[in-house]
Amino acid sequence: MVTPFDVPSQELAKEVAQGLKGKIEVPKWVQFVKTGSNKDRPPLNKDWWYIRAASILRTIYKNGAPVGVSKLRSKYGGRKNRGLKPHKFRKASGSVIRKLLQQLEKAGYLAYKKDGVQKGRIVTSAGVSLLTKAAANVKARK
Repeated sequence: MVTPFDVPSQELAKEVAQGLKGKIEVPKWVQFVKTGSNKDRPPLNKDWWYIRAASILRTIYKNGAPVGVSKLRSKYGGRKNRGLKPHKFRKASGSVIRKLLQQLEKAGYLAYKKDGVQKGRIVTSAGVSLLTKAAANVKARK
């Protein structure tokens, strides 16, 4: 059986993004928004919303424990170019990540879990199924 760890993550994200196209909808403000304060411009790819959603789904699957917005903001952040001053790390946009988590939760791929001190989202069986089917499709194409 093929797992999401057996295929390259970028190819898996593109395949899962194709599966998410009918399930989640892109907000109207997406064409104007940057993905973080470290970026100078919005993404050029038209399907970046779906690819980011697929990447978030894979990240939460990979982690296994409940994952919150703050941890994902740190993962998707990057270096801010400040001219002559040294670069500094900046977190990604929390609003974009929060909206994606809400859409994936509404579609049934994520679920909110509060486990004692830990709280966040975990992947449901439908999300695992989507990831494994996409991984099998990527593996079959190779």
